[in-house]
Amino acid sequence: MPIASAQAAELKILAGGAMTEVWAELKPKFEQASGHKLVIFFGTTPNLIKEAASGKPFDVGIVPVDVMQDSTARARFAAGPTLDIARVGLGVAVRTGAPKPDISTPEALKVTLLRAQSIASIPESATGYSIAKVFERLGIVEPMKARMKAQPNPAQVVAVVAKGEVELGIFLINVLTAPGLDVVGPFPAELQQDVVFTAARSADAKEAVGATALITYLKSPEAVAIIKAKGMTP
Repeated sequence: MPIASAQAAELKILAGGAMTEVWAELKPKFEQASGHKLVIFFGTTPNLIKEAASGKPFDVGIVPVDVMQDSTARARFAAGPTLDIARVGLGVAVRTGAPKPDISTPEALKVTLLRAQSIASIPESATGYSIAKVFERLGIVEPMKARMKAQPNPAQVVAVVAKGEVELGIFLINVLTAPGLDVVGPFPAELQQDVVFTAARSADAKEAVGATALITYLKSPEAVAIIKAKGMTP
C-alpha cells in the first residue's frame, strides 16, 4: 500500500557489502511500495563499525552480526534484540572453465588451499574473520599468508578471479555465484561458518517509522523470495 508522499522519507541505511545484489532488487520494490527513498552505504565489517561509530546520522543497519559485537557501534543502535534477516556460508570459486579442485572434505580443502598460488578474499571483513577461523582449524594460518590477495570489496573478489589474475576466490557463496566464475562448492559441513546479517534501527533514527517499515518489509514474502533467489537463507 503506497504511503502518501507527505509521509515519504529518505532513509539512510548501513548495509553489508555481500548483500549488494539483494538490495539491487529490494530497494526499488520497497521504494515503490512505501514512497520512501533508500540511501545505502555498503561496507565491510570494519567500514560499517567505523561509519556507525562516527556519529553520522543513519536510520537502519542491516549488517553482519560482528558489527553488533563492537560496543561503540552497538551503542548507536536501538537497545533490545536485533532481527536476523539472512545468512550465507563460505564457498570456493574458480574462473569460468578452469578445473575445479576437490574441496569435498576438510583434508581435500586443506590440500587445495595449500596448492593454490593465489587466493582472493577480504580478510578485514566478517567473512574474512570466518575464513581465518577455518584456516586455524586446518592448521594452515602461516602458509596462507603469502597466498592471500586482499581485495577491497566483494565485486573485486569476483573481478580478479574472473580475469584469471587470482586462482581461487574464497568468500560467501552468494557473492561467488557471479558471471565469470564457476562455483566449486561450499566449504565442507564440518568447517562451514555462516555469516549472519541482522537488522536494527538506529538509536536516534530521524525516520523511525520508515525504519520500522523497512525492517518489517525485510521479513515479507516478497523480500524473503528475493533473499533466497540471491543464494542466501532468510
